Amino acid sequence: MEVRDGETVKKQVEQASSRILEMMALNGKVTDTGALTIRCTDYDSSEEVYRARHPWSVYQVPVPDMEKAMDRLRVELPEMGWKVVKDGVDDSPAKSPQIVAESKGQEYAVDVRLLDERKYGDDPSLIEVTVQSSCYRAK
Repeated sequence: MEVRDGETVKKQVEQASSRILEMMALNGKVTDTGALTIRCTDYDSSEEVYRARHPWSVYQVPVPDMEKAMDRLRVELPEMGWKVVKDGVDDSPAKSPQIVAESKGQEYAVDVRLLDERKYGDDPSLIEVTVQSSCYRAK
């Protein structure tokens, strides 16, 4: 397993998030949480093994525009070196559209879901995005 600097990994995950936001080309509001470091649960708790995770979302955009953004991701992610490993619906009761992709050689993954208020009720529609790194050992 690769030894990496946690701050560098967080910056790289945020850069990947920015590129994905650019691909979606939506004019809405974006949550700005910043990437965080979490422990990888696949390893013994005594080991210092982490991943960087950046959850964010885009909202206040009409659902048809969000659907077009998902279509753009289906085309542009592979063009930008990502391999789409899932393109379908998630396992929620609403069966929300979901795209999961992994970067080629960069050790990152993205999970994108369109949450449609027409299926969820009171919550506003949004595209939920989580970009995360593969697990690494801290320097």
